[in-house]
Amino acid sequence: MSTNKKYHYLFFSFLGLCSFFNAGNSNIYIQINFILISIIFLISLRNKNYVAHLKTFISKNKIYCYFFLLFILYLVFQLIPLPIKTLEIFSNEKFNLLQKIESNSRFFPISFSSIDTYFQIINYITVFISLLVAKMIFYNNRYIYRFYYFLSLLGAVHACLAVFLYLNGNPDFLFLSNLHYKDSSTGLFVNRTVFSIFLIFCLICGLEYLKNVVQSDFYKNKDNFFQKIYVRIFIIFITLGIITTFSKLGNFIMFLTILFYLFHNFFIKKNKNKIFSLILILILFLDIFILGFYFGGDKLVGRFMFLSDNLSIDSSLRGISRLEIISFSFNEFKNYLIFGYGAGGFENIFKINFINSYSLFANHAHSDIFEFLGEFGIFGFTLLILSFSSIFFRKSNYSFKFNLLLIIGTIIFLFDFSLHIPLIQILFVILIMLSINREINNFTQLD
Repeated sequence: MSTNKKYHYLFFSFLGLCSFFNAGNSNIYIQINFILISIIFLISLRNKNYVAHLKTFISKNKIYCYFFLLFILYLVFQLIPLPIKTLEIFSNEKFNLLQKIESNSRFFPISFSSIDTYFQIINYITVFISLLVAKMIFYNNRYIYRFYYFLSLLGAVHACLAVFLYLNGNPDFLFLSNLHYKDSSTGLFVNRTVFSIFLIFCLICGLEYLKNVVQSDFYKNKDNFFQKIYVRIFIIFITLGIITTFSKLGNFIMFLTILFYLFHNFFIKKNKNKIFSLILILILFLDIFILGFYFGGDKLVGRFMFLSDNLSIDSSLRGISRLEIISFSFNEFKNYLIFGYGAGGFENIFKINFINSYSLFANHAHSDIFEFLGEFGIFGFTLLILSFSSIFFRKSNYSFKFNLLLIIGTIIFLFDFSLHIPLIQILFVILIMLSINREINNFTQLD
């Protein structure tokens, strides 16, 4: 086995473990992710070639790395206990809340959940290190498409398991309780929409692999001929997995993704890859006709109406609709406008304001943009945006893959909380980074 393969498989093991433990979405998993990726990063530094790629990347993005460092330091600042009079300057709303309760302490942090803010700092560092490792070890097209192949395989494994459990009534499996999602595929993920977004990223990797497989002499190799067949099978399983989540947002994004690829292949590439077009049409056929017939036309149409969940108001006494949660998160953002209420603090803010909501509570705002703004405030959010603003200023970055991921990211950013999930964050950042890599014509047999 070549040296590059060893490093690649090590990184794949990290992503696989993260995906099998609810996408790393808990404080204990965040710690494990940080330890694992740090070990991989330190091992990678032993390779002079990887270090050279790392130095090049950092030197070209030095200013933006400084902005990210400032962002991390700002999150640390949210953790620091401040004198009560100083806190009034940085968080007047929290100061007013503290005035209503009796406390012997005279020092309080800006964050409403210091523990969660601490783990979010670790999580964002993990995402950054994952980006650095990916940049170091996937430095040409051969290695990038090895990554695409792995992620499509990983998605197919998850989809098969999820559909199998769904067809058996979604029984409790290992460490997971499927109490809330008996009628949809979730697999090893707790939330069906998060699972569908993960599978969409896997679907994009599979489609990118097939779309570019005709380049150079790659497709002539016997082993790669079978790999193409495998990826087509992976895509079918992934598609079935997305459909059976019955996530309206996930199904809408999948349908949009397929339309984008069809448009690009027919009108931009002039249908040069006819087999690829047939695969896209097959996905639409599976989605609209076969499963539409099996589950009923009303459910087929209803799966795409993701805005209906966000714009409806629950009239029950105990129910809190997504619209109400989003509206609440926007109001809290205005209350903590400049410096926020702390990374990971939304759940505590919600509990304080909905103290009589029985056992129901929301740990996310169902709108990433308002949750990020509320957590970081305008000051912290600006630092985060500046950390990766360079990708928007380079005209050459706006490729088909980049534009597609940008649209998908915007939809998630506005209407869901998936970008608060560690694995989704890692994959989205890596896919964005790989989409803006300069194309090199070395798509040959993978070593």
